[in-house]
Amino acid sequence: MLESSTFAILGVGNMGRALLTGLLGGGGASPDRVTVTNRRLEKSAELARLLGVKTAASNAEAVAGADVIILAVKPQILEKVLHELRGKAPDALYISVAAGVSTEKIERALGGSPRVVRAMPNTPALVMESATAVSSGQFAREADLELAMTLFRKVGRVVSVEEYHLDAVTGLSGSGPAYLMLIVEAFADAGVKVGLSREIATELAVQTIRGSARLLQETGEHPGKLKDMVTSPGGTAIAGLHTLEEGGLRTTIMNAVEAATRRARELGQA
Repeated sequence: MLESSTFAILGVGNMGRALLTGLLGGGGASPDRVTVTNRRLEKSAELARLLGVKTAASNAEAVAGADVIILAVKPQILEKVLHELRGKAPDALYISVAAGVSTEKIERALGGSPRVVRAMPNTPALVMESATAVSSGQFAREADLELAMTLFRKVGRVVSVEEYHLDAVTGLSGSGPAYLMLIVEAFADAGVKVGLSREIATELAVQTIRGSARLLQETGEHPGKLKDMVTSPGGTAIAGLHTLEEGGLRTTIMNAVEAATRRARELGQA
């Protein structure tokens, strides 16, 4: 499916480049079937030199003949890009990763009956460990959704949701890496405070989170049960957990996800 398609990737920042890597690696797409654009022309030229993909002087030129158009630009400039594309590729499948911008808005901006799939991946796509949710617009076919899911499986795990859930996905997994980086940083700071070197504290913090996530994923156990495995009566873990609960960690994280979800909705309405 991916191997026989022709792609245009508009915007090759972190996410666009991650998807490009997935396409050319596990996706099996040929570089000569992929065209990229970027506001910084030197960035797309560098990718052409390194990876053998094509570049185009404009977005309109890039989508000519494309089967799949990946909209990997910021939501604040998506409207301008869609205006450039209006009527240029009516038969293509459009896949948007712009936070907060609904398929209805994209369809309206493109005009006609464009096939649109909206996706919310996250930055671990850069190391092929993304968590992505996708949903279909009103004109997209079942095969379009499956193609999009196949693409995002090349950079991690993917689920299909109703579109009204995508702002919540943005608040949880889309923004989630930022929360976890803050937690890792706090772990490392704590390690330094109790006497470890910065290097050792950071390495232990990162591996603890990585190993715990894998344990949770591979066992399928409820996180509360795995938490209890570490928490012996009168031990160190329960003392630490008591402090976290006293500081309102659970409520703070819930509030952070809720605030990010709200902001995603605001971006879509802007």
